[in-house]
Amino acid sequence: MNIVYVHGLDSDANSTKGLLLEKYCQQHCPDIKVHRPDLNQSPEQVFSYLMDLVSKLSKDAKTVLVGSSLGGYFSTLVSNHTGCPILLLNPSTQPHITLQRFEDDKNADTLKMDDNKDETLYTTPGGWAMTKADLQWFAHHQLLSVANPSQVTVMLKKDDELLDANLSAAFYQQQGATVTIQEGGDHRFSDFAEHLPKVIEMVRQLV
Repeated sequence: MNIVYVHGLDSDANSTKGLLLEKYCQQHCPDIKVHRPDLNQSPEQVFSYLMDLVSKLSKDAKTVLVGSSLGGYFSTLVSNHTGCPILLLNPSTQPHITLQRFEDDKNADTLKMDDNKDETLYTTPGGWAMTKADLQWFAHHQLLSVANPSQVTVMLKKDDELLDANLSAAFYQQQGATVTIQEGGDHRFSDFAEHLPKVIEMVRQLV
């Protein structure tokens, strides 16, 4: 079996959760190979890369995407197109809205509207230079439905300080996906290591 860990906005291939997941599988689940791609590219490139990767890996073994935050958005989008099972951690459901804060910050700094779509609004620690064109891509690829709800499991932290857990829960529950809301916590899922046995159990149930 393959697990592809799809990291979030301010992360990269060496994200804490991705490394924890890989180490746990190496020690306890030798039948599972964890892939940790670096996705600090434009959303169009990320989507294309994940589509190709899922297609390639699925030829040889069952494949599950584990997506965190913005990675949860991409995982849902890919699952809608491929039927690939997904496990989501505090997923972003409206990046076209939540990422708008970077354009708002830019406009506040310049005190004017700039129509340059290639202007960098924000550069992630991993090196993705987000542009207005990227925000437009998200607006044109909104999550309006979940095509395969029986193959979608969502884990949310109620006290997520960055994304509205209630909004994410409502979206996925209305679509028929399995949603678990945990009390407390934070956006980064700081206690992820404690949940790894359950995470792997959920992944196996998905396939």
